[in-house]
Amino acid sequence: MFYNVLKFILSPIIKLLWLGKISGKENIPNKGSFIIAANHKSYLDFFLLSVVIKRRLHFLAAEVFFEKKLWIPLVRLTGQIKVDRKSKDKSDVYKEVDRLFASGGILGIFPEGTRSRDGKLNKGYNGVVKFAYRYKIPILPIGLTNTFEALPPHKKFPKFVKCNVNIGDMIIVVSEDYDYETKKLMQRIAELSAEVYAY
Repeated sequence: MFYNVLKFILSPIIKLLWLGKISGKENIPNKGSFIIAANHKSYLDFFLLSVVIKRRLHFLAAEVFFEKKLWIPLVRLTGQIKVDRKSKDKSDVYKEVDRLFASGGILGIFPEGTRSRDGKLNKGYNGVVKFAYRYKIPILPIGLTNTFEALPPHKKFPKFVKCNVNIGDMIIVVSEDYDYETKKLMQRIAELSAEVYAY
């Protein structure tokens, strides 16, 4: 309920001030589970994706979001999934993801694991493709542009810069060669975000 109310309030503002061109909307499924994988340069990324994808999103969110007073109510009331990056035990994460996919939900993951500090596409981690292979769930690659210019990590207040959202075709992970599958995914995200993946 809180997610829908928040989206109703924020969507017009995001669209007016930051959302630019959207391409590939026809690639977004109307039903069923899938994983969104996008490049990550700004806090605006969460909001842009939530506006463009009409269905409810659940992101994997780092533990720091559950420790900051400003973010705690937002991530908890909207049902985001906590990931403690310092802990090797990810059983709680898998339990939440199990429930999400069992109900046909959508999982959002930024493969780089954190926001880019230099505006370039960083190395992707294997978590996305591991989830996709384990649950036999397709990945929807998305490239975001201009979000670093709008709100980079070292700034507290955003500029009013139009950010574009480019949505690619679904990717199916067909092997347990996670390094290869991750590189293939990141190269596609690089294409969609007009960047170079150098890893």
